Amino acid sequence: MAKCAICDKTRQRGHRISINRSQVSRRANKVWKSNIKKVKVVEDGTVKSIHVCTRCLRAGKVVRAASV
Repeated sequence: MAKCAICDKTRQRGHRISINRSQVSRRANKVWKSNIKKVKVVEDGTVKSIHVCTRCLRAGKVVRAASV
């Protein structure tokens, strides 16, 4: 699984809880995957391809390379 190069966001793990008659009856493992895209970015005048989460893209933390 890819990791965001800006904020190091990656997948998160936890439990999916099944509730039966107001009691927790079962716990199953669950993985929440973050929304990570492979994007061409301008860094130090060069174009690089890195993995960036969509939250960092919307916040403007990276400058995307213009497609030619």
